[in-house]
Amino acid sequence: MILPPATLGMLGGGQLGRFFVAAAHEMGYRVWVLDPDAHSPAALLADRHLCTAYDDYAALDELAQGCAAVSTEFENVPAGTLDYLDKFVVVRPSAAAVGVCQNRSAEKDFLRDNGLPHARCVTVHNEQQLRQVGDELFPGILKVARFGYDGKGQAVVADRQQAIAAFQRFHGESCVLEERLSLDCEVSVVLARDEAGLVQSFPTAENSHRHGILDVTLVPARAAAALHARAAALAATIADRLGYVGTLAVEFFVVGGELLINEMAPRPHNSGHYTLDACITSQFEQQVRALCGLPLGDPRAHSAAAMVNLLGDLWYENGVAGQHYREPDWSPLYACPGLKLHLYGKHHARPGRKMGHFTVLGSDAESARSIAMAARAAIGIGDAA
Repeated sequence: MILPPATLGMLGGGQLGRFFVAAAHEMGYRVWVLDPDAHSPAALLADRHLCTAYDDYAALDELAQGCAAVSTEFENVPAGTLDYLDKFVVVRPSAAAVGVCQNRSAEKDFLRDNGLPHARCVTVHNEQQLRQVGDELFPGILKVARFGYDGKGQAVVADRQQAIAAFQRFHGESCVLEERLSLDCEVSVVLARDEAGLVQSFPTAENSHRHGILDVTLVPARAAAALHARAAALAATIADRLGYVGTLAVEFFVVGGELLINEMAPRPHNSGHYTLDACITSQFEQQVRALCGLPLGDPRAHSAAAMVNLLGDLWYENGVAGQHYREPDWSPLYACPGLKLHLYGKHHARPGRKMGHFTVLGSDAESARSIAMAARAAIGIGDAA
């Protein structure tokens, strides 16, 4: 075990890193953050900020010498960086596991090779391959293989010609073309897995999105108990096949009552933010525990919850960039019993940027959702998609 007051390293300085730092500090650890952003939200809380690129090997040497273990808060840290650090210091999750999750093509290959359920899809590296794919993939969604998130790098395409046009807009980057499905809903499972292979799963969450960005999460998901159990089992299988150590999120489509795996995130996840307020152990404390070889905490929820994302649109008059910029009036949220507001301390708001979230606790998901939607409307967020 790596025990306090050891120093831990975090690659990435966004809100996920910020919550990791807070959890680690509460447990008695020090944390260094490496992130190229001078205004990194995580660095504001960290004991030290290495403000440099992820492939700055002098800084990586310093991180390895000063830290007992290193983790990451987002999947786009170069796998080579994790590989390099792994030579000198404990790194969890591994570069191999992150490498699968950071490339949609590698992710789909992993799912196929392990017999795990997912939508029909094909990887396309050039326009000629796109011209030859089967008609059964249309209508579809074309997604860049790397660096796509929150709806970025994706295009809904009705037919082959639209797919070719979208491929050209993506400048010929390798993509995955996936059939478009009629969804019952979307759910996710966040879990933690330790080095011995023990898995602790948080309750299955139900998610709704606006413009490709998570909008509202409900816990527990409004689904049959069998679906909750199946989702947890599939997520645990993924973690096992990856040899994963740390906090992992798996997103699912529910189609005709059946689960299809959408994607994995090798880190804590936006849909797991409810664990900060509704669970005995948060997803971030689990990340610290798995990284340090501590026994995993109890993931049970003590309350139902509804989590609402707060995007940068709120900081602009009528939600339009370029119009009057001001801090939102948070008083309606603070006036709501059972509501927990979390703001991330980001330097500047912009439309679509995740600036914070709030969670409403309740006796059941429906009552928590009702209160959350009223609070959401009270601060000027429009109707849910």
